[in-house]
Amino acid sequence: MAETTTRRSGAAATTSSSATTTSSPITQIAQDHIFSILLLLPVDSIISFSMTCSRFRSLVLSESLWEAVCRRDWGPDAVDALKSSAEATNCRQQLSWMRLYKQVRQLESVSCHRLSDPDVGMVRPKARASHSLNFVSDCLVLFGGGCEGGRHIDDTWVAYIGNDFRRTLRWEKIASGTPTGRFGHTCVVVCNHLVLFGGINEDGVRHNDTWIGEVVLHRTPGFAVSWRLLELSSAPPPPRGAHAGCCIGDYSMLIHGGIGPSGHRLGDAWVLDLSENLRFGTWREVVTTNPSPPPRSGHTLTCIAGNRTVLFGGRGVSYDVLNDLWLFEFSGKCSKWVQIIYDLQTIPGGISLPRVGHSATLILGGRVLIYGGEDSERSRKDDFWVVDIGAITPVSPVMNIWKRLNVNGYKPESRSFHGACTDRSGRFLFVLGGMVDGVVWPAEPAGLRFDAELFLAELVILV
Repeated sequence: MAETTTRRSGAAATTSSSATTTSSPITQIAQDHIFSILLLLPVDSIISFSMTCSRFRSLVLSESLWEAVCRRDWGPDAVDALKSSAEATNCRQQLSWMRLYKQVRQLESVSCHRLSDPDVGMVRPKARASHSLNFVSDCLVLFGGGCEGGRHIDDTWVAYIGNDFRRTLRWEKIASGTPTGRFGHTCVVVCNHLVLFGGINEDGVRHNDTWIGEVVLHRTPGFAVSWRLLELSSAPPPPRGAHAGCCIGDYSMLIHGGIGPSGHRLGDAWVLDLSENLRFGTWREVVTTNPSPPPRSGHTLTCIAGNRTVLFGGRGVSYDVLNDLWLFEFSGKCSKWVQIIYDLQTIPGGISLPRVGHSATLILGGRVLIYGGEDSERSRKDDFWVVDIGAITPVSPVMNIWKRLNVNGYKPESRSFHGACTDRSGRFLFVLGGMVDGVVWPAEPAGLRFDAELFLAELVILV
């Protein structure tokens, strides 16, 4: 009798275990539903999920899942641009999204390539600094800047990039005189258009006009850039130059700080709201109750996602060069600044971080790449840093958000007040011009010169 009971109990246990294995609710979920659930999780949790059973491991190793993860974390434009680049170079078969995600996450180096050759004899933009350089409609668009003798420049140049990022570019001079010449302006990309604001001319006059630019491809003679003044329904910000600006949201631009008409540094922030057809705009000052960045010039603003931007560095009211980092969260009802406190002593080589006249661009992987600039002694930099905003925690000071990258290949000169922008993927950074160290002539006691070089800094990943 006891033996019979034992057999029945063992059979029941076996049946129960089998039923649990085969009828667990999660194992019955369709693959596309599991993908949808996984895409709600951070990457570390996705990897942990793969360790639960062999079926889930095979799902997590799926390339379609990792392409979806890349689209989620990097944006669809970046992924589509990477696919187009891979197709153009005939390496689509080697494109592994899981491996690519891991390499971007562990980024260690950039590789530099010179894209301008002064010995070829091609027409190219003159040496300049404090200009704007943007990537729009698969083209580089260069406008304005300052040159020798404190003179402003009023020309617009275009170079078609396409998918061949490493070739020597052919520049086309489009127009001069519109907008009027200036340097220290901002120019950002909004909905595949350029939005330009402010700047300083050679007479020291500060501007507060707003322009819309659009790249147009004609069969003959080629590219054109049309500029027009934006029609405003409100008063613009006070005139300024050497301010910072970036896009924010879908149809808005944010500016901060700069140097006003009397030469004093500003600490105000303004948002330009554009109509969907980009024909009209409304300026409004951002008013916050919490602490905000102190006045400065020569700093950077970088949009990192949707309505969030990062402000870094610049020169303060006492002419001191800054290294503070701020996060701006934009909302129609309640916008706020949050200072990111980090421990400079824990950063290898961190003493070189304070800078002005640097560039800060969003790169593949959602981090900000900071290049060049100069310190309070006007010593120019040639280093590349990434700051990982995603690693910020509520604990202060935050750790492990800064990382200095190695530089391979061509060694560009140290520079400040250059122009920089990335392609749609965020993998390729284009850098043009700026102030570099020059031979000290009697008429140049500071040993500075304006530069015309264009080079490419490519994130070292194996696609």
